[in-house]
Amino acid sequence: MTYRVLTKEECDQHKVGEGVTLATVMCIAAIAVMAVVVYRLFMSGKGSAAIPGGWKFTWN
Repeated sequence: MTYRVLTKEECDQHKVGEGVTLATVMCIAAIAVMAVVVYRLFMSGKGSAAIPGGWKFTWN
């Protein structure tokens, strides 16, 4: 792969923001998954959960 200096016109046409868009979509997906997990946790009558690090929760 070779590099070359862009002209002023090429620099003006260059668009950025794909990384921000991808990060936003992934953040929204993570929030949606957490919302479902929390909803299921609070709506269940009894159960247990084990979180990495030795944390264990049980509810009846």
